[in-house]
Amino acid sequence: MTYIIENANILKEDKLIKTSLLIKNNEISLMQAEMKRFQFARMDAAAFIMAAGFVVLDTSIPLEKPFIELKEYYIREFLLKGCTAFLTAAPVKHEYSMKSDLKCFKASLLSSPIDYIIGVKIPVRLLTPSFIRRCKRERVPVVFVEIQDAKELEAVPWGWLREAMFPYNCPLSPIFASRNEKEKSRINTLWKKMMQEQKIPSMPNELNEHEPLSRSVLSKAGIYPLKGNIHQGGEISYNLYEKPAEGLTVEESQLFHYHRDKLAVSVLRGKVIRAGQKVVFRSGSGEHVNISTPAYFKIAD
Repeated sequence: MTYIIENANILKEDKLIKTSLLIKNNEISLMQAEMKRFQFARMDAAAFIMAAGFVVLDTSIPLEKPFIELKEYYIREFLLKGCTAFLTAAPVKHEYSMKSDLKCFKASLLSSPIDYIIGVKIPVRLLTPSFIRRCKRERVPVVFVEIQDAKELEAVPWGWLREAMFPYNCPLSPIFASRNEKEKSRINTLWKKMMQEQKIPSMPNELNEHEPLSRSVLSKAGIYPLKGNIHQGGEISYNLYEKPAEGLTVEESQLFHYHRDKLAVSVLRGKVIRAGQKVVFRSGSGEHVNISTPAYFKIAD
């Protein structure tokens, strides 16, 4: 089906861009100010603010729970919050089992109603050149590294690791397992220093669970602009929010936390997954997003 979304107020960061979108086969075929010459069905979006669907980090999805509980989790944590995709991680304890661990983890996500990106979560001891080469073969977009103390980082062969990463360059993302906040801060400082000195593709800080990922993080993982973006040639996934009163401004970063009550419609690849407080749960309609090249688009921190 081909149709036009006209008078769309697309919010990118803190700027509203007024445009119209020509949709063909659930993709944005054209974006321009006006489309008067086209004779297709039209949807007037003037009463709303349009924003890209959120991509959140969630490495604690209760996949072992009965389906009814898992369904409730998907609705509560994703669909009601305007999320159209999530980044998660398969726990890997041994290098030899990584391929099978990824395969089993992917199978456990088959009932997901939204799209998903799968990284791996490992202890520091698995940070070896051979493991990184396996990650390249499996097209792993992010390697989450669980760090207990600073000494673990000093034992990693960073130079060989950097060579093994090239040219796929999947970023490393730290998880500071220490419960001591002072120790966490010390390890984080050392992490940043080593990543900068060794020129390792990485996230400078621990990513927050259940939070939308920034464009910088999405870009480093190769998720942006495939997800979390409204652009010509891309899929038609978005949220519509009721417009605030005249004179009030909204920033994209505020939508998730402060304007959830204004979320009117969520769309994933052309299909409505939320309308008002009604959720349309389509088990298995989510797709695994394959990342061909991390950090293909560069965005500054």
